[in-house]
Amino acid sequence: MTGFPRDQWYVAAYSSEIGPELFSRTICAEPILFWRTRSGQVTAMSDRCVHRRFPLSQAPSRLVDDQVICGYHGFTYGADGGCTAVPGQTRIPRTARLRRYPLVEQDSLVWVFIGDPARADAARIPRAPYLDSPDYTTVAGMEPLAARFSLLVDNLLDLSHETYLHGGYIGTPEVAATPITTEVDDEAGVVHVSRHMADAECPPFYAKSTGLHGRISRWQDIEYTPPCLYKLHSRIAPVGSVPNADGSDPDAFHVEVVYAITPETEHSTHDFWAVARDFALDDQDVSAFLAENNRTVVLQDVAALNVLERVIAGEPEGYQELSINIDTGGLAARRLLRRQLDASRTPGVAS
Repeated sequence: MTGFPRDQWYVAAYSSEIGPELFSRTICAEPILFWRTRSGQVTAMSDRCVHRRFPLSQAPSRLVDDQVICGYHGFTYGADGGCTAVPGQTRIPRTARLRRYPLVEQDSLVWVFIGDPARADAARIPRAPYLDSPDYTTVAGMEPLAARFSLLVDNLLDLSHETYLHGGYIGTPEVAATPITTEVDDEAGVVHVSRHMADAECPPFYAKSTGLHGRISRWQDIEYTPPCLYKLHSRIAPVGSVPNADGSDPDAFHVEVVYAITPETEHSTHDFWAVARDFALDDQDVSAFLAENNRTVVLQDVAALNVLERVIAGEPEGYQELSINIDTGGLAARRLLRRQLDASRTPGVAS
């Protein structure tokens, strides 16, 4: 699937990436300029001067007292996107205003709305509260992907590839061998995919971070909210351990893996990833290990998907792929994404 749904919220950055300096990132083929104002608020506006389209993030453009000065002709804009000064005249043209993007900062993520601002309902943004909860410790990063974002969605909804692509890190034989269950909440627009392994090999990713060795009980519960947010609720515990009736789970280690799957263009993607854990909260060695190993896993995905993008781009029209039981989650995600994409191409239809 090419293209991307509009009238949707997308993760543009981690909160920690944006400070009191000019920062630019392209989201859904739209270059967006960010900075954090002196009051602590994050701005989001078009990264193009209205005069001759010079990128405002490009030196010698600069930020002075919460105003960005274009480095080409000196057009100056405030944090609200309005032009405050133009060269050679005192009258400021009425249309000298940068496009502003609705923005919400929550759960350590900066979300922007791509599409009609009138449809920017912040209540529709999915939550990942553990990313900045004191009960979890999080490591995170972002890798550029030279492939369409739907390929990453397919990849993450079918974790059987861990056995083959990520062996020696997070993949074991049981992942590919264990059937999945898939449920779709059409009203909420969420895909759930679960794989519960009662007796599985403990991969190095968890053995070295939790201290468990040998055989484990390993649960993978995916929650994907199209188009952007993917959450993998991972439970790692001794064989035979199950949560208590009241929901407490003292014998288990819990890892929340979050991906924000944000299109840059039709054929490139920002692959945001984060790993939050509820154990060894102050252990810097565990944090360093998880950060390094998860980045290695992400880069393995990136390498494979970059190849796949080139293959798909060069294949003949009408090529038919084969899908099997492990693909039910990915196929459900494709259906919801197609619905959002179709709605975004039809004026007046909410997606």
